[in-house]
Amino acid sequence: MGALTMGALCAGVALGVLITVAGIRGHQILPSAPRLFGGDTTAERALAVAAAAAFAGIATFMITGWPVAAVAAFVGVISGPRAMSGRAARADMIARTEAIASWAELIRDNMAGAAGLEQALLASAEVCPQAIANEVGRFVRRLDHEPLGDALAALGNDLNHPSSDLIVAALANAARMEGRDIGALLSRLADSTRADVRMRLRVEVGRARIRTSARIVIGVTAFTMLFLYVFSRSLLNAYDTTAGQLWLVVVFAIFALGLWLMNAYGQIEMPERFSARRHSSSAHQGQQ
Repeated sequence: MGALTMGALCAGVALGVLITVAGIRGHQILPSAPRLFGGDTTAERALAVAAAAAFAGIATFMITGWPVAAVAAFVGVISGPRAMSGRAARADMIARTEAIASWAELIRDNMAGAAGLEQALLASAEVCPQAIANEVGRFVRRLDHEPLGDALAALGNDLNHPSSDLIVAALANAARMEGRDIGALLSRLADSTRADVRMRLRVEVGRARIRTSARIVIGVTAFTMLFLYVFSRSLLNAYDTTAGQLWLVVVFAIFALGLWLMNAYGQIEMPERFSARRHSSSAHQGQQ
């Protein structure tokens, strides 16, 4: 066991030297972050998390001598960023949905001021909600060298949201056929999008209580284990045996399964994008 621990420590030191040298030279070590760390995690941050997870696993094994606890510590640190980013991702989705509704209302109000569709779109970019400002800004730049219909199609792909697909389709139809009721249609689409936001907020409030309860259970369990290890180590001697380690596997597996189920059932799946359904239907009709 001593040789294994020493080898792991030497590997950690070598990894630290590699990161330091790469940082001094300005080289990127990893091309992209694995999905395990979450979609928004950079490669450098993923490497730092992996190093922290290795340190946590080694430290846990050196302190307790339990290989199962070491593996659990490693997996816990690795999956931490993904678990913590779930709340941020949900908040970002709600903010983007709200921003799409506000953007539709901006276009409607600009058109009500006797502005044409393209002028209304350009004016909306100046006061566009921050959550979709980058996408709308790229759309405005495309208008300098692309037709309005093509620029709107690219905007729908950039926003990548079912509600924005409906708004973009309405704007594209209005650009082709000069729809007179586009203002009323945008109002209805904005209202339905805000209703979706209210639904998501109600769901989040209900599920926040469940997540808080889960955090309390995990925290109390970890504190109890730490308290017993420090002040009453003899009560945990049973886990030093092979049978005790197998029971730890069962305990950690139950916790992992519960957290996975809570996260899986706590996701709100987005409906299929309108443009995807439209393209699929067009392709099917073409084959017939």
